[in-house]
Amino acid sequence: MAGIFQGALGVQANGGQAFLRMYGTRMGQDEGLSLSEKIYDGEGPYYLEISESTGEGTSAPGVEPAGTAAASQDELEWWQEPGLPFDHKPGRKDFVCLGLISAVAIYSLIMLPLQPVVLGWAPQVLGALGYRTGMILTGVQAYMGDHWWPLVLGLGTLLSAKFDWIYWWAGKLWGRGIIEMWSGKSERAKKRNARAEKIARKYETLAIVITYLPIPIPAAVIYAVLGEAGTSLKKFLGVDIASALVMQSIYLALGWWIGEPAVKVMEVYTQYMWYISFALLVGVVVFAVWSTKRQMKEQ
Repeated sequence: MAGIFQGALGVQANGGQAFLRMYGTRMGQDEGLSLSEKIYDGEGPYYLEISESTGEGTSAPGVEPAGTAAASQDELEWWQEPGLPFDHKPGRKDFVCLGLISAVAIYSLIMLPLQPVVLGWAPQVLGALGYRTGMILTGVQAYMGDHWWPLVLGLGTLLSAKFDWIYWWAGKLWGRGIIEMWSGKSERAKKRNARAEKIARKYETLAIVITYLPIPIPAAVIYAVLGEAGTSLKKFLGVDIASALVMQSIYLALGWWIGEPAVKVMEVYTQYMWYISFALLVGVVVFAVWSTKRQMKEQ
């Protein structure tokens, strides 16, 4: 026999690709051989004695024990846990975007019980914030002689689209991960979001127009899909603001057309607006408690 090669066989990762390497000593001469090198050099075969590393003695350079590698693969990073939208280790942009989405959710919860009060006291303010009911009543006020309606229309157009770019950004950062986070384990939410996703992929930026119609459709899902699909922010905001301008103008004209009858309705409404606001607040709390209990049961 030409000699005996004593060494170790290990798996080493390099740039995401795995390869095998053998290290050892042959006939008193130190030499490292890779599996890509020939095992037979014309003098005779090398007899390999491969032993498992026990942590004692010298280990092959760059080779990790198989048990350690397997354990590291089984352990998930915190950002890979179910319920989070990330498909990569989050950085500063990811945290900022997720924080903005949380802030929008809090804003929406606060405004829900406040809308009836603001609508009764100053409908122009609600219209300027981009709410449809406020814009309709601004049209009524314009019919009665109010001259601030152009300013309300301009502000309402811009502010009705104030949060849309955040969802576009979320789709650009995380793709379908954000949609899966919104869907959770609810089959109804999954079906609803799947329909919205299908509409967005079929009609692309024209789907933005649909989000301004008074129909129940998850607009945030459509915006996220467009972000994932690579729609530029300039194009997205152009179609978004143009759609908002058209629809807010229609709501304003509707209020003008209704005119005097709407004024009488508003006089009655202002007498009960606090009761309506309180009922909405109770509804928000009850829904939050019910959703939490349902999620706990599903888990």
